[in-house]
Amino acid sequence: GIKWMSSLEAKFEDAKDKKPTAEKLERLRREKINRFRNQHRINVQGTDLPDPIATFEQLQKEYKVHPKIMENIQAAGFHVPTPIQMQAIPIMLHGRELLASAPTGSGKTLAFCIPLLTHLKQPRNKGFRALIISPTRELASQTHRELVKLAEGTGFRIHMIHKAAEAAKKFGPKSSKKF
Repeated sequence: GIKWMSSLEAKFEDAKDKKPTAEKLERLRREKINRFRNQHRINVQGTDLPDPIATFEQLQKEYKVHPKIMENIQAAGFHVPTPIQMQAIPIMLHGRELLASAPTGSGKTLAFCIPLLTHLKQPRNKGFRALIISPTRELASQTHRELVKLAEGTGFRIHMIHKAAEAAKKFGPKSSKKF
């Protein structure tokens, strides 16, 4: 038989039958992420960028950040990531290069220290495995302080070298050749 219905009923019937497609779900997810970035004033450029995080807990769930590092983040009083941390940490945990700009005090140091320690995974007796070069002693001291707090209890040894002569005394005369 023939099924008679009004055009309004036909539109409702069509909408009911259609299931969300993968493309539509992906588009909705992208829109949600873009709203989140706009809300937090995060501007990104590039392709295939990882999604920003909204909480530090996501780092342990999605990226398997060491539990002790997560404890140290909480103990330091960091409860919610700042906008630079929301986007920069996932980018670096994916092994991508990053050029970021954010105001003083916005959490840039923590934003690159968490991925650094996560990529190193665990301490090893193989000399220096990461090097951070700072333009000033003040910034080097700040970075050193933050890394020491963040790495507490993980076994990582954090050093600050500001004079080559002192480094040779501290790490041995062959350290320059070795490292």
